[in-house]
Amino acid sequence: MKKFIDKLKNIWSIEELRNRIVFTFILVLVYRIGCYITLPGINPKIVEEASKSNTNGGLLGILNMFAGGAFQRGSIFALGVMPYISASIFMQLAGIIVPQVQKLQREESGRRKINQYTRYITVIVTALQSSAYVTYLLSTQPFAGAISPDESHFTFWLSTVVVLTAGTLFVMWMGERITEKGIGNGTSLLIMVGILGRFPAAIREEFLSQTATGAGAGGYIILLVEMVIFVAVVMGLILLTQGTRRIPLNYARQLVSNANTKDLSGSRDFIPLKVNSAGVMPIIFAQAMMFIPTVFRGFATSDGATGFFNAIADNKSATYNIVYCVLVIAFTYFYTALIFNPTEISDNLKRNNSFIPGVKPGEDTANYVATIMDRITLPGAVFLAIAGILPSIASLLHVSNNFSYFYGGTSMLIGVGVILDTLQQVESYLLMNHYDGLMKNGRITGRNATADQATALRGAAPTNSKGISA
Repeated sequence: MKKFIDKLKNIWSIEELRNRIVFTFILVLVYRIGCYITLPGINPKIVEEASKSNTNGGLLGILNMFAGGAFQRGSIFALGVMPYISASIFMQLAGIIVPQVQKLQREESGRRKINQYTRYITVIVTALQSSAYVTYLLSTQPFAGAISPDESHFTFWLSTVVVLTAGTLFVMWMGERITEKGIGNGTSLLIMVGILGRFPAAIREEFLSQTATGAGAGGYIILLVEMVIFVAVVMGLILLTQGTRRIPLNYARQLVSNANTKDLSGSRDFIPLKVNSAGVMPIIFAQAMMFIPTVFRGFATSDGATGFFNAIADNKSATYNIVYCVLVIAFTYFYTALIFNPTEISDNLKRNNSFIPGVKPGEDTANYVATIMDRITLPGAVFLAIAGILPSIASLLHVSNNFSYFYGGTSMLIGVGVILDTLQQVESYLLMNHYDGLMKNGRITGRNATADQATALRGAAPTNSKGISA
């Protein structure tokens, strides 16, 4: 405990780090307050009472989770930062497919242009999503009953679109300011705060459920077992996030001329290949795809089709979990293929006079790196699929719905990744100011550390990941 207090004192003694933490805390507090401010024309009391008992699943559940519950409350931040994430993902994929955008990503001025284009796309996406959100409000109880009857639909639509667009842009601005002047990646941090904001209530609900007198209560022993399993799941997600396969790398003989001439012959390095290079994106894509069959459930004419659609809509059914695992594995390979280019790595290794021992430069190196990546992607995809269905398994084992969401899935993967990134930045400040790091042995490695090394090998300047990208 004394060492922990000493670490906090060291962190607080660094003026720049202290100012960044305070700045981040203020903006996060503003964001959380905004999540509870309802849209103009909506009765907040009706929405508040209904949101306590109504939980959306599928794609709407994902949006509500990323928005910190603001989606279900009809808040001015109902869309959260999701439009900005969608725009960022679009520009990221455009950089892979469109050569002109890929060229811009390698230049400082080009990256500023891409950021500006991302903001413009965010405005368009927000306007479209806010219009769809108005339709959702007008057609769904209790929101339809909470809207003031004196207000026309057009007036409500116009005011809601304007407020939601302004709210999303404000959240986007706060995320960028946190990244620039605060600690951690701002967009990811706001998402994590919204997700983990439900954690205390989920713990309380599970405690009351297991300690209550009744047939479904398991008692303190079952509660303790659940906590132990929860800790084990978090440790497994940390391993999944940080796991890498290092390919040894040698540099050709070269002399560096400076005050002390050094012979760098025999210098060794490595190429870090992440076991889960796709991050949380495959789970998000799979959850979005699982929501599509529920749209067509009402058009089913046969009993077999109706039963299939009902099974797909039930996240506790075997059909749902099998299809979900297959989609996660498939999207993991697909997204990894999009963001990983072994040919480009091979070309840059040749330009840097470096090579993999025992492998010829050029096409053989590209094939070797691609083969290694394919091999480590399979266990990474399988473990990611298991992490995705853990909340469903927890629900089947009579864990309360709110607490089961934290047994893996999107919420904990994002939470673990963002916390590691933030702690890595804090540790960097400590080491720069000649303090001990946060860990006794070794250093904390965030999601971006190995990604930055691989990006440097490709010859491009490392960039901060946006939102929930890998």
